[in-house]
Amino acid sequence: MNDVRQDNDRRESAPARVRQPEDQGNAPGLRASLVRRGRMLNIVTLAYNTLEGLVAIAAGLVAGSVALIGFGVDSCIELAASLAALWRLAADMDHERRERIEHRTVRVIGGCFLALAAYVFVDSLRTLSGREAPEESTVGIVLAALSLMVMPLLARAKRRVGMQLVSGTLVAEARQTMICSYLSAVLLAGLLLNATLGWWWADPVAGLGMVPLIAYEGVQGVRGHSACDDCCSPVGGVG
Repeated sequence: MNDVRQDNDRRESAPARVRQPEDQGNAPGLRASLVRRGRMLNIVTLAYNTLEGLVAIAAGLVAGSVALIGFGVDSCIELAASLAALWRLAADMDHERRERIEHRTVRVIGGCFLALAAYVFVDSLRTLSGREAPEESTVGIVLAALSLMVMPLLARAKRRVGMQLVSGTLVAEARQTMICSYLSAVLLAGLLLNATLGWWWADPVAGLGMVPLIAYEGVQGVRGHSACDDCCSPVGGVG
């Protein structure tokens, strides 16, 4: 009986064990799981943007819509960003290689933002100066509406993965996906306003309004800055 009491006393007096990051499920296995999720999300993005780009360019050529063709070109730029993100994910488990590629891919995606900003700017000015009024495009309207639903879901999921992996590359690529959803909204509004009210200029004007935001993201990326510099939450407290 005395032995039992002594055991209980020892257990009560023993200091509580502090849970280490590994105890909280933050072992390398969790990081590997996040990498797999990020890879899957980017593969889905690649597949969707490939289909989106082909349909948008074809529908744009049929309707004579510069906005739709530009939307297809945006999809091609997004493909480049997703490929950069996959390159970064492939190197994740090797810390030194991961850091090296991280710096490169942040700048690659920054360049993609600048390319997108330049295209939207030139395309919008050309449309306004030429007073190009496209024909109605039901396919374009459906495509823009679908992208407006799909892209925000992908962007939010990819951003969560990027923040947990402390990857500026993945967060920047997720932001580019979100900008694609904004462009989907601009395209949809422009196509609907053109179809219902004949406001052919609505789309290029809205596009010009987005250029400063896209260009800012590009400049930040090319300089090597990202949204992860201050606010990412590392897996297990380890970058």
